[in-house]
Amino acid sequence: VQLQASGGGSVQRGASLTLSCATSRNIYTITSMNWYRQAPGQQRELVAAMMADGSTDYADSVKGRFTMSRDIPKNTVYLQMNSLKPEDTAVYYCNAVIQIKTDMYYWGKGTLVTVSS
Repeated sequence: VQLQASGGGSVQRGASLTLSCATSRNIYTITSMNWYRQAPGQQRELVAAMMADGSTDYADSVKGRFTMSRDIPKNTVYLQMNSLKPEDTAVYYCNAVIQIKTDMYYWGKGTLVTVSS
């Protein structure tokens, strides 16, 4: 499974950005599509997740500000990020998990989001 993430950039506090992640596999065959982020000196953390049925879950730190969506024909998921804060600054990674007999994890290259105050 190949994942291609894009959409990062440098913005000011309060701005919005939308990240995209295109996958080479039919989204319905992927157990979950997820967005992680890793800030300098910190561990990678799960930001948002979308299951194959379209249900979503978010980290408490982004609830109400970030929204994950998908375009099924394009096999693409999005992360709409509103009201960005400097603490959202990180490299954002797209991740796909496929559960068959075991969990298989796939990662895209990160895209940098920088939020200045």
